[in-house]
Amino acid sequence: MTRFNFVCYYLLLTILLFSCSPKTSIRGNDQSTIRVLTYNIHHANPPSKAKEGLIDLAAIAKVIETQKPDLVALQEVDVNTKRSGNMNEAVFLATRLKMNFYFFKAIDHDGGDYGVAILSKYPLSDPQTYKLPNNGEAKAEPRVLGMGTVTLPDGRKIRFASTHLDAQKSEENRMMQVNEINKLTETETLPLIIAGDLNANTNSEVVKVFDRQFVRTCTDCGFTIPVINPKNTIDHIAFKKGNNFEVISHQVINETYASDHLPVLAILKLNK
Repeated sequence: MTRFNFVCYYLLLTILLFSCSPKTSIRGNDQSTIRVLTYNIHHANPPSKAKEGLIDLAAIAKVIETQKPDLVALQEVDVNTKRSGNMNEAVFLATRLKMNFYFFKAIDHDGGDYGVAILSKYPLSDPQTYKLPNNGEAKAEPRVLGMGTVTLPDGRKIRFASTHLDAQKSEENRMMQVNEINKLTETETLPLIIAGDLNANTNSEVVKVFDRQFVRTCTDCGFTIPVINPKNTIDHIAFKKGNNFEVISHQVINETYASDHLPVLAILKLNK
């Protein structure tokens, strides 16, 4: 082979190798894209195992891990309760998933604590627990809004919050609580994502009030409860109005074993 032919052959081979090599997804490498999951985990007690009181944290962890979230809002989290085998569920999940976390206590329960939590693939700081109001009746279980600051890979900071509103039939407490959430977040200057179990359907007055302050990641939201033949949409992901977020996708995950709620995943992009 002549030197000229060898050079041509080498150049052609190089071109072919580069043209056939797999392309990297731009969106997959985009550090402004954030995968957000919200999940009411029912203290890791699968509905089908309710009578036995089985706690299956491994199942919850697997559900979360499969979705590869950057941020997770959890509700109905037990910490050192007797019913959950004195397990710190927040620590277990954060350790198993190799994520940072904060737990936000709502009430004393069964010898331990019960509340909401956030998990983050990225550094967390500035945890704050906000107590939400209720009408003071005996059935009114105290609720909280738990919030922390997330430092994204590009150095930008956002706020991320998890909440779980009152579950009574009357909307009275939920209305008090959602109004308080709007008030608490009104002056927030960082981009804010909030997620959780509002115990309120999309056509409720509670969600209408919520929508005054926030943009939910879906307009035609899939049902999230019960896990078998779901009929209600009460688990939501949203961001504060005026924030430069763009909704890439919203999905209800069809996972029927681990909890009595279906997990919800939204992919957001924080534009510059």
